[in-house]
Amino acid sequence: MPADPAGLTPDGPDAPDTPDVEVGGPEFEVELRPQRRLRLWQIAPIVMLGAAGSLMFAFPLAFEFGDGGAVVAMLGFLISCCAGGWGMMAARRVGYTWPGLPARGSGRRPDWRVAGLYAVAALALVALAVYRVARLR
Repeated sequence: MPADPAGLTPDGPDAPDTPDVEVGGPEFEVELRPQRRLRLWQIAPIVMLGAAGSLMFAFPLAFEFGDGGAVVAMLGFLISCCAGGWGMMAARRVGYTWPGLPARGSGRRPDWRVAGLYAVAALALVALAVYRVARLR
């Protein structure tokens, strides 16, 4: 079979005959997958829910509405916590971790002291919020 004028044969392209085409140039790697990061469409609902929940939590606490203030404050606290949990899960999906904890899939175990510190801090925040809402009654 005769060679194609473009330098193609049935089994692929022929080696270039012209000296201006560099065959053995420097090699470099290109990442084909996009970077894993949080996008705007992931962050926007989390921020909006967090802002709405924190406002619902803060206004009854600051201005002490009537009998429904404690209910509105607890609902706002619940919405804020849900937004925070949603944000943490979205961050975990893209590979972010809490400071002091190993990356997901690394095979390392988290240090129990760091995990305990996070648990104590979260429990203290919840206890302070419940105490403040209970004082509205």
